[in-house]
Amino acid sequence: MACRAPSSGSPSSDTPSMKNRGVFFITHGCRVNQYESAMMDRLLAQHPPDTPATTDILILNACTVTSLAERKARQAAHRFRREHPQGHVVLIGCLADAVASGLTRFDDADLLAGNAWKTRIVEVVRAARSGTRGLLPAIDPHPLDTEISSGTPSRIRAYLKIQDGCSRGCTYCRPTQVRGYSRSKSIRAVVAEATGLIRKGFPEIVLTGIDLAQYRTPDATLSDAVRGILAIEGLLRLRIASINPSALNASLIGTIASDSRACPHFHVPLQSGDNGVLRRMARGYTVATYVEAVRAVRAEIPHATFGTDLIVGFPGEDESAFENTCQLVKDVGFDNLHVFRFSARPGTAAADFSCPVSETVKRQRADLLIHRFHDDRRARLDNRIGSTHHVLVEERRGGEWRGYTSDYLYVHFTSDQEIPVGSIRPVRIVSVVEDHLEGAIDE
Repeated sequence: MACRAPSSGSPSSDTPSMKNRGVFFITHGCRVNQYESAMMDRLLAQHPPDTPATTDILILNACTVTSLAERKARQAAHRFRREHPQGHVVLIGCLADAVASGLTRFDDADLLAGNAWKTRIVEVVRAARSGTRGLLPAIDPHPLDTEISSGTPSRIRAYLKIQDGCSRGCTYCRPTQVRGYSRSKSIRAVVAEATGLIRKGFPEIVLTGIDLAQYRTPDATLSDAVRGILAIEGLLRLRIASINPSALNASLIGTIASDSRACPHFHVPLQSGDNGVLRRMARGYTVATYVEAVRAVRAEIPHATFGTDLIVGFPGEDESAFENTCQLVKDVGFDNLHVFRFSARPGTAAADFSCPVSETVKRQRADLLIHRFHDDRRARLDNRIGSTHHVLVEERRGGEWRGYTSDYLYVHFTSDQEIPVGSIRPVRIVSVVEDHLEGAIDE
């Protein structure tokens, strides 16, 4: 599953942002959720509900991947009620679908609506303002081609969702239960939406989905979607979000290698570096096939960087299995790493697996893995000192600019010139500070 553990925000913080006529958004979860919040905001702007805005409404677009995700959603709902005592909380998305399926409870919302209601957000807001309470009935989702985002104006990169759902059925994961089986957006709709985002001035587009490796239409593959977007005039960068190793075939790798605007960073979820654990997870690949996918990329794109997701403390993960994971992390040489402690989700197969790992051991393993990763990564970052990299400028803070290289390294740099946000500038790296690179403009 390419679905990621939750980030929070609107879409990047827990602070509600004022949207269309008294409607606030808070988004918890993956990039798909962030895309869908931007899509809902666009729909509300284009078709304001015809009911009076007599009270504030929170649209809480929430995740159910982990128990922590659910806890964050409850905390957000409580904060909103304190700050808006007359307001209404609308829970929408994966967490609402989990409630509807009996997988969890959420007693902190006035109205609950599953993912299929996101394209009908105008009706949802109208229902909330009219006093409708409880769970809205299950409905069929609209085709993905009807989902269009205008991006988030405060951001440099725009997410473009081209796929939804998952047909894999990993034993620990809920998205198949709450998002259904894989669906893909047509290549025509993908190119049209990307064109609109580029015309709005977004210099970077990030392709995203619940499992991009499953993107397929009758006339297109993921490689075709990438080529279609790269053909659009005005694009500065195209980045692929989390992608499972099965998608890293010769066609996709060759397409990315052939165009400098296609970012050479690959976030490929590993979850475990032990074959036994991977089998229990039902991930569908082995350590050898994962490593071979990485090697295939590096053979065509030697400067490529990699990120990954890992779950520690999966049932049956003993010390040997954990050490196998640590060794693979070292061998691959990841530049970004997300480590999550296993969270048993009711309704998934793994929730009933034997040989559970204690919370203490999970925490110890997560801390140790992160510590080892940072030690290894520091050496790789030190090797960047003295080299020049092109940085997409995202913001200015104080006397320095900040942004990311095409291979997804975070850079702070100084310049005597005024640098426009959204431009790409060459930066010479002079030092490493904690988790980022420091440099100076190198014209």
